[in-house]
Amino acid sequence: MNEALLRSAVRAHQAGNLTEAARLYGEILRADPRHFSALYSLGVLYYQAGRFEDAQRLTAEAIRVNQRSVEAFFARGCALQRLNRPAEALTCFDRALALRPDFADAKSHRELALAALRQPQIPQPAVALFTQGCGLARENRPAEALALLDQALALAPNFVEALTNRGALLLAVKRPEDALQSLDAAISINPGMAEAWNNRGNALSELGRYDEAVASYDKVIAARPDLFEALLNRGTALLSSRRPLEALTSYENALRTRPDNVVALNGRANALFELKRFEEAIGDYERVVAVDSDREYAAGILAFARLQCCDWRYHSEERHRLDAAVRQGCRVVNPFQYLALSSSPEDQKRCAEIWSADKSRPSSEPLWNGESYVHDKIRLAYLSGDFRNHAVAQAIAGVFDHHDKTRFHTMAISWGAPDNSDMRARLTHTFEDFIDVEGKADREIARRLRELEVDIAVDLMGFTAESRPGILAFRPAPIQINYLGFAGTMGAAFIDYLIADRIAIPEDKQRNFSEKILYLPNSFFPIDAQRRISATPPSRGEAGLPETSFVFTCFNNTYKYSPELFEIWMDLLRQVDGSVLWLSAADPAAARNLKREAESRGIDSTRLIFARFVPNAEDHLARLTLADLFLDTLPYNAHSTAADALRAGLPVLTCKGSTFAGRVAASLLHSAGLPELVTESLEDYHALALNLAREDSALAKIKVKLGANRETQPPFDTPRFTRNLEALYTEIFQHRNHAAARFSF
Repeated sequence: MNEALLRSAVRAHQAGNLTEAARLYGEILRADPRHFSALYSLGVLYYQAGRFEDAQRLTAEAIRVNQRSVEAFFARGCALQRLNRPAEALTCFDRALALRPDFADAKSHRELALAALRQPQIPQPAVALFTQGCGLARENRPAEALALLDQALALAPNFVEALTNRGALLLAVKRPEDALQSLDAAISINPGMAEAWNNRGNALSELGRYDEAVASYDKVIAARPDLFEALLNRGTALLSSRRPLEALTSYENALRTRPDNVVALNGRANALFELKRFEEAIGDYERVVAVDSDREYAAGILAFARLQCCDWRYHSEERHRLDAAVRQGCRVVNPFQYLALSSSPEDQKRCAEIWSADKSRPSSEPLWNGESYVHDKIRLAYLSGDFRNHAVAQAIAGVFDHHDKTRFHTMAISWGAPDNSDMRARLTHTFEDFIDVEGKADREIARRLRELEVDIAVDLMGFTAESRPGILAFRPAPIQINYLGFAGTMGAAFIDYLIADRIAIPEDKQRNFSEKILYLPNSFFPIDAQRRISATPPSRGEAGLPETSFVFTCFNNTYKYSPELFEIWMDLLRQVDGSVLWLSAADPAAARNLKREAESRGIDSTRLIFARFVPNAEDHLARLTLADLFLDTLPYNAHSTAADALRAGLPVLTCKGSTFAGRVAASLLHSAGLPELVTESLEDYHALALNLAREDSALAKIKVKLGANRETQPPFDTPRFTRNLEALYTEIFQHRNHAAARFSF
């Protein structure tokens, strides 16, 4: 009987016939005063009718019947709020959230109850506007929500919760500077507002002010040590601030709160990756992908982490899966990692376009808008976080030294902590202006470039580690160039040119680059002729090498190794008696996996020799002379490692690939006058390596030729290389000026 009456009452209630619904609910309660559904529903009806005292009384009775009802606690809390009894309302919302922690409405009403307790002077109309605004925010209608919060703040300027939520909304619509102002206002009123401190950290992170963001999150955690969001956000800020060990701790603390949270697992994996603990990172990435196979970029970094460990069990299927996803426009892999995973220049371009659109969109308000500068010299700025003891700096330092300072005003725009190396000291002195922008936001750095009236900005990093393409996305300079650090297109409209040569990027492949290609006459890759080589190289015995055996070597990073090349290398060891393969110091997992791969092919793993780490570049160059032949990799060639080998007099054997990254060694060898070491297929690569290992005279002739060419050929002539590069800069500078003059009125 009661159930039939209840169905009739609910139908009347839903139809808006509140009088009939109330009569039917009352009839049920006369028969059964503890009927939960009737108590709760009549309480809700009275709330809708504005009878808040009756509403709180009936929902209180409903709670006594069923103390697990989230809805009853929430409804009573709302009624108590309207009766201006915030402390009791807060208790109800806390009980609701204890039963259902993700109850968004209860969270926002709890904030209102707290606000009423802290600021009893807030007028009811402001509270109502705040409530409506929060509802619109949950419906993903941020512009309307912001308008209502602004109205609430016009009525109550010190309404802390409204200021805090307004800051969060401004963040959501990508207005971090405005968000920061709103959150700072909230904190000035209530310094103990944990939510405001957390959102302030988020705003500072968006602005690239990561250390300040960490300090804000620390304020939250001091008050609420187990607040998951603050621990998670703190980890991300620490990682962006290049403090991976601290980030790891923060992520682990977050995971203690929510052990299976995918975002925290992914963050911990990223921290482990930055710490070069690749095998541990793989475990977390695998868990992430297992739970969320579509998580942005997770599959790509998992594949790349496995490459770092030479774990090739899933190599072929991962490459095919990533290629398919890139072609579908998915955010699955970052462009730098993809250089080692793809042999398709078309796919690499698509990958870069996806990444650029996601991570560094062009500014809707560019800082340079066609203005003409009048300078006595071309203002040339190089941008990098690697102005230190780094491969790119070692390659191009001689160019910086030889720039014609009567025609070019050179600047370094440097982020990244100094390493106190000789290279850093050299670079700080060779530039006319060495500008340290560490800790500055992208927009702030871009503004500095605009204020300096830079004519040509050269990004030396592209998408390599710690790169900041977002700086040039603000278009601070008339001419913006991608050069040297990243052997691929950036897929970005704000990058005008890419510097290469006709071996690295043939003219018929220009369509695979969003930039216009500027060709140097020889190799685009500089070699610093001033780099010193230790006069006293170690003996083979001291380097752990056999004294008389043939030594193949590859000092490339392990992520460049591929199972196809390793198969060839093992066959070379099989056919050249006593020969060894000398590899760079490897991650422990990589060394273990490579030894296992060798054994599986019938090769004694002791014939793989891993070089000890040598901190001094001069000593490293000297020890390269102990090897007989450098074996290059595909699809990602040796770049600086090939230049090092040639500088030391060690022949490099390469196979010309199909991508820019796979043709750099060929570019260097052609420029060095050694085209005979460039093969067109892996079969030819294998055959030539075997021939050079067996024919002492053939290899000896190449070494003699390389020794002579180091005195005469273009890549070793740094002054000539610099003049050619400056000619390119001058040509595009003049072209831009002529075009500007042609269209100025």
